[in-house]
Amino acid sequence: MQAIVINHAGGPEALQLQEVPTPQVKPGWSLVKVKGFGINHSEIYTRKGESPSVHFPRILGIECVGEIAETTAPDQLPVGQRVVSLMGGMGREFDGGYAEYALLPNEQLYPVATKLSWAELAAVPETYFTAFGSLQHAHITEATALLIRGATSGVGVAAIKLAKAMNPAVTVSGSTRRQAKFAELQAIGCDHPVLDEAGHLPAANRYDAIVELVGAKTLQDSLAHLLPGGYCCVTGGLGDQWTVPDFDPFALPNGASLTNFESGAAINGPAFNALLQLIDQHHIDVAPRQTFDLAHTADAQAALEASDSFGKVVVLV
Repeated sequence: MQAIVINHAGGPEALQLQEVPTPQVKPGWSLVKVKGFGINHSEIYTRKGESPSVHFPRILGIECVGEIAETTAPDQLPVGQRVVSLMGGMGREFDGGYAEYALLPNEQLYPVATKLSWAELAAVPETYFTAFGSLQHAHITEATALLIRGATSGVGVAAIKLAKAMNPAVTVSGSTRRQAKFAELQAIGCDHPVLDEAGHLPAANRYDAIVELVGAKTLQDSLAHLLPGGYCCVTGGLGDQWTVPDFDPFALPNGASLTNFESGAAINGPAFNALLQLIDQHHIDVAPRQTFDLAHTADAQAALEASDSFGKVVVLV
């Protein structure tokens, strides 16, 4: 089969299209014919050598969508069944989705029934599930004013779209470091684009729900904009900073809550299908912003890294 293999840390050019043996099924694992996969910032960090637990050579890819090609669980995962998979060690502990076929544990293959195209479905797993869970942890159904910190990222765009479906009454603000992206944010349903200037938002802005996608780098500033009794859910690490030096827990407003969401700990079949049902019922546009083929996966990663990136980038196999 063809796969994108990384043999050493580096730039996008370190991702090489190679011919490799197709994996053979083993007990408890099934073979998926990959139809597509999303590109994620965590894979870029791994490509750069910033994931110490990942050893090269490796086929990256923490998610994929496709069909069962060979199965060791024919009752639950018959050949031809449409499935999604994400996290659980994909592309890190074992080879992931950047390939024509992926050998994956049965327990993390989730059967789906959906009318979404392969391109649309490929945009959903990690990105929309992360946004979905983060909004739930931020108590979106009770919120009146929501801030998405890092709104032009794939998860940010997904969160804006899902928020309006989960709570039509909520007012959505989304931060970006580039004012040129304001119109794009408004076009997808962001009520109030907000300029992030050197890690700071306008002082007067206040929210009762915050989804923090930039991460530790802007967390303390985000907390300064949280209303008493509100919720801030830390999800992402777009700022490439993983700890908050000299964190003051009393920076939290009175009665407010700081929580987090990690998709790998939360994913299961019913939860993922609940997300698909929400997308279906509300006709949410989940189409990716950019699409590449397998041979141009390096270009797909470069596109996600670019300063003008907006929304989800996927590869169709």
